[in-house]
Amino acid sequence: MKKLLLIGINTRSMLNSALKLNYEIYSTSYFSTSDMPTIKNQKIILNEKYDESCGLFEDNFNSENILEISKDYIDEVDYIIPISGVSPSDFKKKDQKKILGTTDVESIENKYKFYKKIKNSILTPETFKIKDIADAFEINKNYPETKFILKPLKGSGGYNINLLSEDIELNNEEYIIQEYIDGINLSSSILANKNNMQILTHSRLLTVNDISESNSFKYIGNILPLTKQSIITETKDIKEITNKQEIICEELAKKFNLIGSNGIDYILNENGLYALEINPRLQGTYECIEKSFGINMLDAHIKTCQGQTIEIPKAKYYSYKKIIYSPTRMKYNEINENNIFDLPHVGSITEKGEPLLTIIDKDKDFEKLYKKVEKTSLNVEKQTKMHQLDIK
Repeated sequence: MKKLLLIGINTRSMLNSALKLNYEIYSTSYFSTSDMPTIKNQKIILNEKYDESCGLFEDNFNSENILEISKDYIDEVDYIIPISGVSPSDFKKKDQKKILGTTDVESIENKYKFYKKIKNSILTPETFKIKDIADAFEINKNYPETKFILKPLKGSGGYNINLLSEDIELNNEEYIIQEYIDGINLSSSILANKNNMQILTHSRLLTVNDISESNSFKYIGNILPLTKQSIITETKDIKEITNKQEIICEELAKKFNLIGSNGIDYILNENGLYALEINPRLQGTYECIEKSFGINMLDAHIKTCQGQTIEIPKAKYYSYKKIIYSPTRMKYNEINENNIFDLPHVGSITEKGEPLLTIIDKDKDFEKLYKKVEKTSLNVEKQTKMHQLDIK
């Protein structure tokens, strides 16, 4: 039996799919959710304990730590699937040969190289690499009518993205500034190999900025498939939008030699569809696709990487994923809802603004689905505040 390693920030959903396949499974994860399957070959960095804080993800997470504790697994397994938080470029050259997925990711993950490679053929926000914050303001001065956002040169999940303003300070990362496009966040999920490219689905992508008056662009979820209802805004022709997405997917898949499951993010406004970035890995839409289409996404990814063409059924359900970030510092007590996942261990402390849990649900009726997820969201927030620890 072939040995397969799943490695990244949170392997829970992929583990559930992997255990249905004919592989010996290994897993290394940063998060330790209470609903994560327990397997023989498993390592977890965050050891949640009663009455102890889980800390701040951005301060504590480091992909090098995951790779370090995974060294023996990496040597032992036949295949590796890196998910969010670990890049194929983090692995040694000899180990990259074991990776199932896109491995040549330098011009994808480097946002400035990505911009330069597509700017002449695909609509994309104007982007500048900067040396320091003074450089950013000098560029801004030359474009007085343009609003800019500041992004790490490499990164995902919408972390550390801010509107350019006088009070911003840079840390030791490299940064770009990018033309701020006001519009609707969309994404596409594709399967690709050397033989062909298949569209799995298009979705409405959600950030904190979409649901509150906030300048946070942190990723919070998706709704799929993309229809006139699920786009949650007035649109003239949803088919025209998805056709344009498919054209961009075709071009990017060829241009960047994409392999397996990959995601493409966009902003849509009255000026057109702007390509923002490629996520060269299994994406946040993973469980939504499984629920909506009734397929095993890990199996589809592996088979596509091995050159096969997958039969993609029509979506049977709408699916909605919503990540809940804790509105307060709180001690987790069990919440009685049947559509919540990525649950903390009871009694552990989640800091304000940190990921608390994920709501994922499906329904054939979009309005019913939306109401179910929002009802759960309100209940989670209510329960969270009942157990908050930062009351003054």
